[in-house]
Amino acid sequence: MAIPQLFTPLALRGLTLKNRIVVAPMCQYAAEGGFVTDWHYQHHCRFAIGGAGLAFVEATAVTPAGRITRGCSGLWEDGQIAGLARIATMYKSHGCAAGIQIGHAGRRASCALPWDGGAPLGGGPDDGAWPTVGPSPLAERDNGPVPHELSPTEIAAHVTAFADAARRALEAGFDTIEIHGAHGYLLHSFISPIANRRSDDFGGSLANRMRFALLVSHAVRALWPADQPVFYRCSAVDTIDGGLTLDDTIALARALKQIGIDVIDCSSGGINGPATLAQHKVGFGYQVPYAEAIRNQARIKTMAVGLITEPALAEQILAQGQADLIALARELLADPNWPYRAALQLGLDNPHGVLPRNYALTLARRAAILADS
Repeated sequence: MAIPQLFTPLALRGLTLKNRIVVAPMCQYAAEGGFVTDWHYQHHCRFAIGGAGLAFVEATAVTPAGRITRGCSGLWEDGQIAGLARIATMYKSHGCAAGIQIGHAGRRASCALPWDGGAPLGGGPDDGAWPTVGPSPLAERDNGPVPHELSPTEIAAHVTAFADAARRALEAGFDTIEIHGAHGYLLHSFISPIANRRSDDFGGSLANRMRFALLVSHAVRALWPADQPVFYRCSAVDTIDGGLTLDDTIALARALKQIGIDVIDCSSGGINGPATLAQHKVGFGYQVPYAEAIRNQARIKTMAVGLITEPALAEQILAQGQADLIALARELLADPNWPYRAALQLGLDNPHGVLPRNYALTLARRAAILADS
């Protein structure tokens, strides 16, 4: 019997993933002063034993001001390495490659925790607010904070901050890293004409608007080992008039490929309103066409994400050449053993072997009993 595509290995430079199932980065808003806590470790343990091939730790800020909320994790100082290293080591002990997403929230920073409404903080130190930054002094929403326009010198400092965070991620033992360039955060806000009204070398033409993201990507790729992959998460389209188009993102993907980026993680939306389109009424696999177009036209590997809940759909996406990897987030929160469910439904030989042997033997015996009953 042919092995389902979802369970075939994938080589990315010198890293070989045991299957195509990826745990997408999911913010937990549980950090303390930018440091991960026991909650993060427990959260990731659920996925590590569930059978995925690769898992990403949540969006991790490269500076304190780059946090979305005060509960977001960071990698702006060496003291934050140890907690993340514990998570990376745990994943690798279960045969799951460990990745981390680094980013800066830009003008979408300094917000309340989601269960407190998620709105921008009141604008003063009394409620813990901090200044936001962006390409232009344009608020992300009505009555929202107006970000400070970054100068070229400040942009260069942020490039260095991304590189420093990547160095710490490497020291923590991560196999791969993802640069967050989506969802209205700092890098995306520079690329989008909705947020970027600059007239210098970082604004105007698409080439100029991409410059910051490319500088960051080049800096991270230059220090990341040559035999380990680097991912880039994009918002393929802004979904509003005058915003970023798919053609723009295909051009970005081609430029990223030239730098040495290995996989484009294809999301969408976020330049205003909710950070992703996930709160809208959307269809299953609604972002797959972006992954397919970028894969075929930029000739770079892509990762599909967004309401991919059923194993049959995940398998179809891979079999039709629409993407190379399948990332899941909320579906894994609901079912951290989703890879096992996929193995059963897709007819993988010895599906129980997807899980650790501590579970596999017992489940195989149970299956045999059920088959005879």
